[in-house]
Amino acid sequence: DDWSTLQEVHSHPVALMQCGKFLANHPDLKAVEAEDTAGSAAFIAQHQVHGWAAICSAYAARMYGMKVLQEGIHDNPHNYTRFLVVCNPQKAALLRPIEKANKASIVFSLSHDKGSLSKVLTILSFYDINLTKIQSLPSIGHEWEYLFYVDLTFDNLTRYRQSIDAITPLVKKLTVLGEYEEKE
Repeated sequence: DDWSTLQEVHSHPVALMQCGKFLANHPDLKAVEAEDTAGSAAFIAQHQVHGWAAICSAYAARMYGMKVLQEGIHDNPHNYTRFLVVCNPQKAALLRPIEKANKASIVFSLSHDKGSLSKVLTILSFYDINLTKIQSLPSIGHEWEYLFYVDLTFDNLTRYRQSIDAITPLVKKLTVLGEYEEKE
């Protein structure tokens, strides 16, 4: 299909929202919400539906033999999506080489004590760990206790591991969600 035959654009609701300006400039296209971006491309390709397009990655388009009609249609060029593979630690070790890890995602809980977060952050700073994201949420069922979801970057895997060991006694619970190589 090409622009002249398109009637509908299918994608995940968030992807449609992130391409709002593009869709506003094409009022003749009906935006249709789907379960996911790549799944939209897969459905259209597998069912050979004419007049439909998918907002998806160029990788998904290639994977399903679809033609990319236009790239860069998102409103924010700095926006990106991260995907997470959830598996047990043994399988994770097989999926990626740990020696290339320079980023980690962790979650820990703290009591509502003066300076508790500051102490943890000071230790991370001492070990040259950079925080790229921190988000706090109340711990359900534990009044005045908070969960901190943190993304960290580091240049030295050993120093990162030492920092995790150093903060462990200061937190109520700590879980390493993943250690991986940071990608653009």
